[in-house]
Amino acid sequence: MLAVVAVCALMACVPAWAQHFYFAQMTDTHIGDADNAARTEKVVGDINSLPLKVECCVVTGDIFNECILDPKAVDTALGTFKQLTVPVHYVAGNNDVMEGDKTPSTRAAYEKSFGPLATKAEHDGVVFLMLFTEPLRGQVSTPDFDPLKWLAAALKDAGKKPVIIFTHAPDDEDFFVNKMHPGWPKESREKWEALIKSHANIKAVITGHFHRDELHWIGGVPEYVSAPVAGYFGRQTTYRVYEYDEGRVGYRTIYVNQEL
Repeated sequence: MLAVVAVCALMACVPAWAQHFYFAQMTDTHIGDADNAARTEKVVGDINSLPLKVECCVVTGDIFNECILDPKAVDTALGTFKQLTVPVHYVAGNNDVMEGDKTPSTRAAYEKSFGPLATKAEHDGVVFLMLFTEPLRGQVSTPDFDPLKWLAAALKDAGKKPVIIFTHAPDDEDFFVNKMHPGWPKESREKWEALIKSHANIKAVITGHFHRDELHWIGGVPEYVSAPVAGYFGRQTTYRVYEYDEGRVGYRTIYVNQEL
């Protein structure tokens, strides 16, 4: 009896960061294009057949190809993601909640079908924060929604629990056509990075948008940029499986229908 009590006490003292689990990410599905819709469905099937216990799947934006106001596209997306056998979390991208005079209608459409611009979840003691950051990029105006204020409050609520942040676009410069293109505006980027650096319990920032595999750092926090599901620029259908292991986040990039 004493041995059982001792074991239970020991288990109660194991910190959340000692947990071990898997989760999936897909990004930039750009549904609205028939080929991309088919690719997304294949990824869903692939995730469902993984020989691992996956806790959830996070879809990190550009769900649509600028067509969130098309009911058929929304039905296709919702019907496809509904097939996942694990919980699904969403992040809006710049092709979902769009800039200028399209912002009110596309935001309303996104929130109606996918939920708020920022959401929280917890898996095995790790806090997942899904956050729309396009206002920080200067792409969208949302006077009633401040991503930095929301993130600061969410991090405070998380306390000492480990945190993983999911956004659509990295804050880094974007390298394509053989030259570097500006990232977020300097002021937004500095505030974003200062907030992340000030919280030692943030284990990773996970994004998409660039349509490439990249790794950047925000202080000591890795920023993982995933390649897309969509086939633009000759891309192969791709998604990721992440492994959370004692406070560290690693990943495997999965290529669907890859020739072995």
